[in-house]
Amino acid sequence: MAAMLTDALGAPGIPARWTSSAKSGVGTALSPACPIWFTISHGILNEVYYPSLDSACTRDMGLVVTGPGGYFSEEKRDAVHSTEPFEDGVPAYRLVNTADGTYQIEKRIITDPERTVLLQEISFTLLRGPVADHRVYALLAPHLVNAGMGNTAWVGDYEGKPVLFASGRRACLALASSLPWGACSAGYVGVSDGWQQLRRDGRLDPACRRAEDGNVALTGEIGFSAANPKALLALGFGTTPQEAAENASASLKRGFEPAAKFYVEKWRNWQAGLLPLDRHGAGINTYRVSTAVLATHRSSDGAAVASLSIPWGFSMGDDDLGGYHLVWPRDLVETAGGFLAAGDPAQALEILAYLRSIQQPDGHWPQNAWLDGSAYWPGIQMDECAFPLLLADALRRAGHLADAALLSFMPMIERAACYVVRNGPVTGEDRWEEDAGYSPFTLAVEIAALLAAADMFDVYGKAEPANYLRETADVWNHQIERWTYVTGTPLGEEVGVAGYYVRIAPPDTAGSASPKDGYVPIKNRPPGDSDRRAEAIVSPDALALVRFGLRAADDPRIVDTVKVIDARLRCDLPQGPVWYRYTSDGYGEHADGAPFDGTGQGRPWPLLVGERAHYELAAGRRDKAASLLKTLEDSAGSGGLLPEQVWDGPDMAERELRHGGPSGSAMPLVWAHSEHIKLLRSLSDGAVFDMPPQGVKRYIEDRTVAPRRTWRFNHKLRTMHAGKLLRLELLARAVVHWSSDDWATVHDAETTENAFGIHLTDLPVADVPPGNTIVFTFFWPDAGCWENVDFSIGIDKPDNQ
Repeated sequence: MAAMLTDALGAPGIPARWTSSAKSGVGTALSPACPIWFTISHGILNEVYYPSLDSACTRDMGLVVTGPGGYFSEEKRDAVHSTEPFEDGVPAYRLVNTADGTYQIEKRIITDPERTVLLQEISFTLLRGPVADHRVYALLAPHLVNAGMGNTAWVGDYEGKPVLFASGRRACLALASSLPWGACSAGYVGVSDGWQQLRRDGRLDPACRRAEDGNVALTGEIGFSAANPKALLALGFGTTPQEAAENASASLKRGFEPAAKFYVEKWRNWQAGLLPLDRHGAGINTYRVSTAVLATHRSSDGAAVASLSIPWGFSMGDDDLGGYHLVWPRDLVETAGGFLAAGDPAQALEILAYLRSIQQPDGHWPQNAWLDGSAYWPGIQMDECAFPLLLADALRRAGHLADAALLSFMPMIERAACYVVRNGPVTGEDRWEEDAGYSPFTLAVEIAALLAAADMFDVYGKAEPANYLRETADVWNHQIERWTYVTGTPLGEEVGVAGYYVRIAPPDTAGSASPKDGYVPIKNRPPGDSDRRAEAIVSPDALALVRFGLRAADDPRIVDTVKVIDARLRCDLPQGPVWYRYTSDGYGEHADGAPFDGTGQGRPWPLLVGERAHYELAAGRRDKAASLLKTLEDSAGSGGLLPEQVWDGPDMAERELRHGGPSGSAMPLVWAHSEHIKLLRSLSDGAVFDMPPQGVKRYIEDRTVAPRRTWRFNHKLRTMHAGKLLRLELLARAVVHWSSDDWATVHDAETTENAFGIHLTDLPVADVPPGNTIVFTFFWPDAGCWENVDFSIGIDKPDNQ
């Protein structure tokens, strides 16, 4: 383990950056003994994650070839790459990199299922010239535990053999080779690293043996020769350098073939237990690619991250700690749905148990989080608080969550339902984590979740809270159009429709919260901005009203909205139509292809092709849905991985952007692969796989209409239709002092507390004629004071529904 103390020059190195998000492969061993996940692009290893999915520990690891006359070739830049899995559904990879007729490098990459080691079997073939005249170097950029700065690298030894080491943030790695290392170095990136030395001098500086506390790189010459054209490199991890080196050495002694056999068998056995939804295209079994992506992004405790990538990583540094290797509860439930659709309910149950473990005491889930449940971003999104309820109910309805098992999840379900019913329907942000207000997607998830939770409450005889959840769902459902549907707009006239749903509508409940009630109001947009934004922002999100069973696919309002969506958001690409998230989206490359840097221009999302296909299937147009399935699959990269976005501009070879191909955003996006699996299942079943049945029965078949309207401090009604009851809901005990004739007649009504801690009372105002106004205020017995503000609700003509 000894190391020379000579330090490299140029500390701490240039600012650290990550690498391309355009992955061609992702993999892991299905073994808890090997908590390592890896990614591949451009023919080389990229980020390696250890000891958890949210801890990236390398930037990349590739090879450089030098030769006579100053020959210098870096395989990731100068070679033509091909990547293929060992077999369908097994994320172990064969890579072939061929450079300008000079050399060919073949690699096989796996992780050792029995220890924390990544193995690369590398064969080097010189296509012209003698092998003795060329040298091959491995370059490794440690970025231990999500940071490129603050790492230390050194050349040491283990059991008398040279080993390349790095440490940082309580994690260590060791790179060992089956062939003896030749010259080795440790240096600072951009100044004294091995790449700089080889490019400048054609050799490594023997004095560069250690680089402390910076952006560092390790380089070692692999001892290839005509007699030994194959080497096994073992990248071991541990909490100490000794442990990392021990692991690497043990894997080298065991060899590649035994580890690969175990690795492949574990994956083969898991894939064999899934439903046979196999689909082949361009030599790829797209179904098995998607199932492998889902399983690769999961940890043994049930967590799953959104993507093992960092969007536009080559331009991102240590300020972007999380990338996409974080848990989004929304994406996690979608992942569970993919497992369920593929026929693996056990994985979905483990995800539900993980969600239970990171639920916050008040019932919500973080907007996104590290695997230990600690929040990364500070926001709260209502759809993410509702989605786990839908997962629990889907498992229950499919027979995978029997009464005894469901009982163990009821505390989670009760807390989540309580949070949603107390804090909805206004979302903190929509599902794209942007604007606040009424979102059709969030509303659909919330309402469907309340109905699902009500059914689960019923299982245990909790009829009263179940009834309240359904009543609340009815009220919210009945006002979806009031909140998110616009008519008489220039855009509607241009497209030729009477109206359409908008992506986000600001709350119509402006005003301060009562200090006695504890509600915090949503921050409203500037005056005069709401109407303009409501008209301008169009999104496919309204299709969620069909997906979650609240509106029929042939509802004229949905049909008209689809026309507007296609007029504004459809982008016809070589693979077919792909849709943008919403008008004026700024999340994507700039017009010149430069990476997103806080500003940019949103690009089309393949995920939305899957959502549109599900809508088409719900509308009875199976052929259209099948055509869109092919479009979705043809939006993938060369390895079959689905990107977050695809490039809609002209080809830009210098930026690796191809018209219709993956952009620099996240790839793979696990949510897109889950949508792909669900679409395959839906087409097989002839019906939308994950459509909750409660809303379909209640609102489409039975046409249930809410008999009341609800007023809250965070949801203040300004008007309501005649013929409805008025329910006032508060978070503290109160006496409601009210009148329907401008205080000529006064009534008092005490609130009662329900199972969710909501204090409510129904005012009998159904017979108050249109044109009148309900006026009310509150006396707070516990505080012994009046609200000292009068609130009013105007009575409109009766609702025609």
